[in-house]
Amino acid sequence: MVMEDVFDKLRSLQDILSEKIALEQEIQEIPKLLVTQEELLARLKKTFIEKNQDYEKAKASEAEFRNLLFEAESGREKAEKNMDSINTQREYEALDKEIREASEKEQQYRKDLQREERTIAELDEQMKQHTALIEQQEQDLAERRRGIEAEIAGKSAKVRELQEEEDKVVIGLDPEVQFKFERILRNKMGRGIVAIKGGVCTGCHMILPVQFANLVRQGEEIVFCPYCSRILFYAESEDGEEVFFNDEDSGSLSDLDDIDDEEEYEDEEEEEDEKAGMEYDE
Repeated sequence: MVMEDVFDKLRSLQDILSEKIALEQEIQEIPKLLVTQEELLARLKKTFIEKNQDYEKAKASEAEFRNLLFEAESGREKAEKNMDSINTQREYEALDKEIREASEKEQQYRKDLQREERTIAELDEQMKQHTALIEQQEQDLAERRRGIEAEIAGKSAKVRELQEEEDKVVIGLDPEVQFKFERILRNKMGRGIVAIKGGVCTGCHMILPVQFANLVRQGEEIVFCPYCSRILFYAESEDGEEVFFNDEDSGSLSDLDDIDDEEEYEDEEEEEDEKAGMEYDE
């Protein structure tokens, strides 16, 4: 297959894969939209359970105070009846004390009972409100889930359509190149094939080694950027000129090492001259 045809296929594949990858990511993110509503529903249910526990405790306390009140009333009434059968002042004082103590207990238990009844009424009203909120939240959540399921179904159908287009486009492409290309697209924000202009990769904007620039320009094989791993193809500069470095003008990476060595050697010579001057002055 002619390389230009390969590049055309890769460009078409890039459009298809970019859209497919974006849809797949959206499908994964969509359920997260329910998290807030699900957390709210969970908090409402937890609060309802706590309120119900408080309600049961209040009911138990109410029953206990009701029994204590009944016992206090019975004790007071019994003591009052015994007043008719007393014979001595001492018996009178004892019964009078018993009646007063029973009356005090009766009043306190009645207050406690009224307090628990108010608590029960308040909790009952709160539980009714929470029940209504929970039911409404469950309805909203169910409706939202149905909408999300429909949205996912629509996007999934589009993904299948794109997959069919992808299967047609990749006919004739090297499977290894196809695999690498898709991996690059997933890691490089939807751009897997980019132009090289003036010896610079337009994907990562790095200046490429001369051999890479010339190799891309020849267009005889697929070349990957050594810096960002994208597939490279040649494109002329905007002014129409072919701006590439050559070995004579730019040198190589080893030339840069030679320059560094020369500068380091000159610095050493300067240091030795300074030392010699200082010794001469002494």
